[in-house]
Amino acid sequence: MRECRLGDDIDDYCVRCKRIMNHSVVSVLNAEPAKVRCRTCHSDHDFRHELAPPPKVDPRKQALFNEVLKKVDPGAAASPAVAGAEEAPQPKATGKARK
Repeated sequence: MRECRLGDDIDDYCVRCKRIMNHSVVSVLNAEPAKVRCRTCHSDHDFRHELAPPPKVDPRKQALFNEVLKKVDPGAAASPAVAGAEEAPQPKATGKARK
């Protein structure tokens, strides 16, 4: 593969568009793109090698949520997949037909 040069087109994850888009190389460091510019929204950012950033998960928030679930229904926090499998009881027919 040839070396990357300024102005070359390259695919990368755009932080503003939140998807992989066409980019132009803005700066090169050690024969690799360092900064790129999105050709759709024109935002400049570091070259991300087509990788999206990891999702931001707050473990404290999840721990507090699990604590609340334990207080409401002790069995729900232990097995959340089983809680969704239960079905609501069907109403009994009264025998009267609606007209």
